[in-house]
This record gives sequence, structure tokens and C-alpha cells, in this order.
Amino acid sequence: MKKILTLFFLMLLNFGFAQEKFDTAAVEKFQKDLNTEYADAKTSPLTAEDLKVFKALDFYPINEMFFVKAKFIRTENEKPFEMKTSTSRRPLYVKYGEAHFTIDGKPFQLNIYQNIELSQNSAYKDYLFLPFFDLTCGKESYIGGKYIDLKIPQGDTIAIDFNTSYNPYCAYNHKYSCPKVPLENNLNIEIKAGVKKFHD
Repeated sequence: MKKILTLFFLMLLNFGFAQEKFDTAAVEKFQKDLNTEYADAKTSPLTAEDLKVFKALDFYPINEMFFVKAKFIRTENEKPFEMKTSTSRRPLYVKYGEAHFTIDGKPFQLNIYQNIELSQNSAYKDYLFLPFFDLTCGKESYIGGKYIDLKIPQGDTIAIDFNTSYNPYCAYNHKYSCPKVPLENNLNIEIKAGVKKFHD
């Protein structure tokens, strides 16, 4: 099971990274790639029953308002911790930095994490993980929150495109073990971007 989860996780990383500037075509590619993955029985997290009738994921309209260039603050000397998941699995993560940004004139902050095991893989050593809640969660989007894949920035800013946010695999199939969004990453705003919830 662990190998299967890792394989799916790494496949998702191949196209999940946010772009450096707002690019509608890049978001459209993200959506197309995600739909292609979910429609393929070899890579889909969907149950066999859902896969039979799957057409496409439901996305919010692409919206430039939800692309931000955030101030990035590297948090040094953080201690690794066991991140809670939907199962008894407890992977090691570390808080890698903070993103400070505004949307519609309101200030927000999110913590950005690094998976310790994944960081030891040379192909993914610069991968960062951004899980978050917002006010759409449990309504139009998945109650368990959303994820965004990022790369370690070169400077003191980091691009975050909420249009490329996606659901944990647990939103589609209970067999997966998914990191739970830390409570400090709860945004008091509706982020109407990315993938909507799969089932009502």
C-alpha cells in the first residue's frame, strides 16, 4: 500500500507545480492532465464504480484573482513532526516556510511544508507541500481541504496559484492515506478556484 501511495503521489507531482506568473494556458493544462490521470484506470484514484461513469472533474472557473505572489519567509531550525493523516500513518514533515499574501486587499498567511522522505529523493528534493482550508470547504469544495504543489523558491517570493489546488485522493477513495490539513492553514475567505468536491 505504501508503494502504491508513493507512486500515485509522485505521478501527481509531475504536473501539479504552480507557475511563476499567471498563465491561463498552464492552468488549462493542469486541468487536462488531472482529468487524463483520473480517467485512466492505471493511475486513477477513483473507485471502480466511479471510474465507469467518470467524465471530468468539476473545476471552478479560472480566476486570476486567486494567483498570488506571496512574500516567502524561510523558517530555519524547525523540528520535524508527524503529520496526521486519514489513517494511522504518520509521515514526517517539517515546516519549511511561511507565505504572506493578500487577496482582495485582505492579508493572509499559510505555512508551507516539506516531506522529509520525499526530500531525500533527488528528483523531488525541492518539492514543497501546501495544504489549506478555506470557507468553501464542506460546501462547494472537499470538506477535508485542498492541496497545492510548490517548489522551493530562489528568492523571497513564491507564486501560489490556487487555480491548481486539488483534492486529496481520500476525497475519491477511502483506501488512501492522506495528510490532514494543519489547523493553522485555515483561510477565512472563499477560495473559489481549483477542483470542487466530487460527490455531494
